Amino acid sequence: MLTDLRVRQLGVIEDLTLQLSAGMTALTGETGAGKTLLVEALQLVLGQRADPGLVRGGADEAIVEARFVDGDAELVVARSVPLKGRSRCSVDGDMAPLSRLVELAPRLVDIHGQHDQQSLLSVAAQRAALDSFGGIDPGPVETGRRRQHELERRLAALGGDPHQRAREADILRYQIDEIGGARLDDPDEPQRLLADEERLSDLSAHRAAAAQALAILDDDEGSGASALEVLGRAAAALGGRPAFAGWFERLRTLTAETSDIARDLRDVVETWEDDPARLDAVSERRRLLADLFSKYGGTHAAVLEFADEARARLCDLESADEQADALQREHAAGAVALRAAEAELGAARREAAPRLARAVTARLQDLAMPGARVEVEVGEGAGDDVQYWLAANVGEPLRPMAKVASGGELARTMLALRLVALGGPATMVFDEVDAGVGGEAALALARALAEVARDSQVLVVTHLAQVAAVADHQVAVRKRDRGGRTHTEAVTLSEADRVVEISRMLSGHPDSQRARAHAEELLGLRRPARGTPA
Repeated sequence: MLTDLRVRQLGVIEDLTLQLSAGMTALTGETGAGKTLLVEALQLVLGQRADPGLVRGGADEAIVEARFVDGDAELVVARSVPLKGRSRCSVDGDMAPLSRLVELAPRLVDIHGQHDQQSLLSVAAQRAALDSFGGIDPGPVETGRRRQHELERRLAALGGDPHQRAREADILRYQIDEIGGARLDDPDEPQRLLADEERLSDLSAHRAAAAQALAILDDDEGSGASALEVLGRAAAALGGRPAFAGWFERLRTLTAETSDIARDLRDVVETWEDDPARLDAVSERRRLLADLFSKYGGTHAAVLEFADEARARLCDLESADEQADALQREHAAGAVALRAAEAELGAARREAAPRLARAVTARLQDLAMPGARVEVEVGEGAGDDVQYWLAANVGEPLRPMAKVASGGELARTMLALRLVALGGPATMVFDEVDAGVGGEAALALARALAEVARDSQVLVVTHLAQVAAVADHQVAVRKRDRGGRTHTEAVTLSEADRVVEISRMLSGHPDSQRARAHAEELLGLRRPARGTPA
């Protein structure tokens, strides 16, 4: 249900907020006051095309916000239309594409009148209305179709026909063997190989550097200039003096560590030999790992993960023929059951279609369309293709409902359909539904709107006092001049104010005692407002 609508800088509207309630709300006011502009604002926030020409003069952009409440759930949608550039949308405060508003719209509001309709002109909505009217459950067919699609997906996932599966299995076996043959047991191997290759490729220079460092640390000639000799003399100078005990121990530690380094460097100088064969082996191993990594994921872990997935897929393929036979048998049996369910569903829809057409046509007789005729066309098979046809007047040919020219006639047809078929969104807006209606037909129209409002929220833009009088709530839309600019305001009327407004609608003279008496009479005939005792 629509509970709040805020419109800013749209046409003659500077800043207007409407708080709406359940039941039927009539929007009334002089022609040009901005009633239909409120409908256009609601259409904007539901994803209709944005026209920058609607932005109020002097403003940079128009903004529309709407709040919908369903029990404890709440949804806030907003749309801003700038003078230049693309419009912006948000859903519950988060930016959203326009397609998101278009997707939400049919579940939130039906708008009927001189503007584009929100849902009942779509095949899906017309099909749903027919099902609702006929008490038809399409669930078994929908379930059957979902099951068939799932079986087809699983069959496709097996890898196509047996020859395709055999080819895929051969490829997987090759990949598994290639990875397994590489013996990727050590995740640190690439780093070790890199270090070995760097060492082996420049071994002579490494030995020379080690010899030079060894000569500095431990001079075999005993000249006393080596690092070990220097450290030994420093330690001897401090030895036996408790005040220097800490530094003495540190020098001993440095001496021991330097001696270990010198011993390791001596091993390098004496034992490292050129090994071209080992260098070739290391380089070849690195090339093998690089090739595997480039094929199967880029890292040691990714290659192993690929191998695991390949083994699992190969296992599936090796049992695929048996699985495929079982799935194909299930799919064939499902197809038989689905055809039967679709035939039953189609028959039910084709049986209900003329009954729905007669019921809507009968309702139209009371809604100032005495010569109207409605037909409901249902396609073959399950009857998924449903289309409503309307001849609004005697002698006119039937045309698809979406191509009916008159907004008033179309709105009354939609109203008649809502009276005989349940369903649809919780909020319905009727604009121009009373075009060309008067007298007894106006009362019938008013009663029809009130009847729909028993189960749904109904907003109706109207010039008919008979329609406004049956509403649970009434909002007067008025233009005011302020600061040299025209401003539109919307005021929810009290009972006393409604008498004045309906008097204006009846005679154009809200102070007329006769018109007030008639207004009070009309208001007295309406059903009790929601929340009040009958």
